[in-house]
Amino acid sequence: LFVAEGEKVIRRAITAGYPVRSLLLTRDMLDGPASLADLAGSCDGPAYVVAPELAERLTGYHVHRGALASMQRRPLPSVAEVVDGARRIVVLEDVVDHTNVGAIFRCVAALGFDAVVLAPRCADPLYRRSVRVSMGAVFAVPYARMGDWREGLGELRSAGFRLLALTPAPDAVPIGEVPADAGGRLALLLGSEGDGLSARWRGQADMGVRIPMSRGVDSLNVGSAVAIACYLLAAAPT
Repeated sequence: LFVAEGEKVIRRAITAGYPVRSLLLTRDMLDGPASLADLAGSCDGPAYVVAPELAERLTGYHVHRGALASMQRRPLPSVAEVVDGARRIVVLEDVVDHTNVGAIFRCVAALGFDAVVLAPRCADPLYRRSVRVSMGAVFAVPYARMGDWREGLGELRSAGFRLLALTPAPDAVPIGEVPADAGGRLALLLGSEGDGLSARWRGQADMGVRIPMSRGVDSLNVGSAVAIACYLLAAAPT
């Protein structure tokens, strides 16, 4: 199971084919001008309508969007299935903050990348906060989780992807200057919030790329970095 929060996110999950198990709605969302009565009526499972104060007591936090859905997960596809036909993908190694994972999915969706591949220890894209921060983009972007961290990049290289490691290293190529022969199938590798990419993954990459910075700043939040990198690579030749 996973929890979707807010009307837009719930509707996007339903549109993407995730079955609703049950709904929890606050009375004001059912009776107010933005009525969710149609959601309640279309849900195969029960819809519980409660006062906002009771919703907060039940969940442990302020349900300011007034709607929660308990939803069934779907089986994850394999990495091979997800990257089949993809031209540009993002690959996450040990990104463990759910907010960052949600932000990355939103950037991937907005900037035209095709899929996300997760290392085994990455945070769950369907965790409630990830889903909320992504505004439902986790339902629109295909993703898969590697079974083998050590050799997982080899599968992507065998599929024809050129591996670009995003790093603050001064000898890395400025990402806006990625040469034309780095076009085709591109996989942008992003590392953990603290240490960045592991030495193993940096060593397996075809090229290190960096976002030029000034005033002594050496790195950005991974969500901000992926937005910049995806925007620039989206314009790279294919």
